[in-house]
Amino acid sequence: MIYSTATVPVNPEGELPLSRAQAWAGLVLKARDARLFLPPGLCTRCEVVEESASHIVREASIGGADLREIIVFEPERKVSFFQASGPREGVIVNELFEDASGALQLRFYGYLGLRDKQAGGPEEQAEQATMDSDQGYKAALLSTLKRTRELLAAGHL
Repeated sequence: MIYSTATVPVNPEGELPLSRAQAWAGLVLKARDARLFLPPGLCTRCEVVEESASHIVREASIGGADLREIIVFEPERKVSFFQASGPREGVIVNELFEDASGALQLRFYGYLGLRDKQAGGPEEQAEQATMDSDQGYKAALLSTLKRTRELLAAGHL
């Protein structure tokens, strides 16, 4: 089983400040179309195939893998990506919260396994190392906030 977490400030010094509502709008856009937020070519397909007031189901091709995710929204608080099919099983969560000083933070955490691979085996260990690296989910959080700022500045948020 893989557990990974990372937290970054939503409004580091020197950056265009985002309100909770603006950061949330960015997370919703990312859930609906990851192509807008991931490095070019990493996500080649992202389509919402079902939606309700509380969730969407999307099918995507990310990093060469086809996947289906059930994405649940807790408005202005949390987006949970349940891995229904694809190479991983489990959940990935993006959560907005205020720290002890009242500063808005964005946290990623994931509880995942790799389908058809040995639990705790070499493939899961490698995946854990990737998730925890500087190029892992912390980088994804930072790029999500950067892209949200770009969309806000361009009047698309």
